[in-house]
Amino acid sequence: MDRKVGDVKRSYDARSRQAQAERTRELLLDAARGLLLTDGYAATTMALVARACDVSVESVYKRFGGKPGLVRAVVDKALAGEGRTPAERRSDALSATDPELLLRGWAQLTAEVAPRVAPILLLVRAAASHDQELFELAGELDQTRRRRMTDNAGRLAAAGQLRPGLTVEHAADVLWAYSSPELYDLLVLRSSWELPRYARFVEDGLRAHLLPRWTADS
Repeated sequence: MDRKVGDVKRSYDARSRQAQAERTRELLLDAARGLLLTDGYAATTMALVARACDVSVESVYKRFGGKPGLVRAVVDKALAGEGRTPAERRSDALSATDPELLLRGWAQLTAEVAPRVAPILLLVRAAASHDQELFELAGELDQTRRRRMTDNAGRLAAAGQLRPGLTVEHAADVLWAYSSPELYDLLVLRSSWELPRYARFVEDGLRAHLLPRWTADS
């Protein structure tokens, strides 16, 4: 076989294997999410996830390292939101020079991501008291979200958009609260709010607590 033709074939085969591996990973994450939300954390085993996708249990462990790693991957996928560009990158792309549009964008991204990630975060928190590894994962996820909210608060502060006297730490508390899975649970899951109403509530709350000279009629 011609060397150049062989190189092309090997490259094609490598890309094909990579694409198949990625498809399998997505199927595993979807299966795991469905089982977690239907059966709960304790009843969701690596064997059940593997069986749902017709792969070996060993391959699931190889990909995710264990059930906490699998749950973390499910959370990461949920946090990416819709579309090809992850929600975090879309959030970073929003300009801090117009705080009204920035907070609206954050609120809309919160409403996009929350239905995907909040039920899993709530499940993790509920099950963490019975599983040490899951307890550590819950703490890690909280710290990650807290760092993200602190970074967002810092962006507002750096652009001079925070209310006078408001510290970055206090602003991070506000962002932390309005992006919490508990708020989504109370308003959407328990009170049956539609997502646009929820997004508007988050936007209004962020504006009221973070920006200077905000009124309900502005």
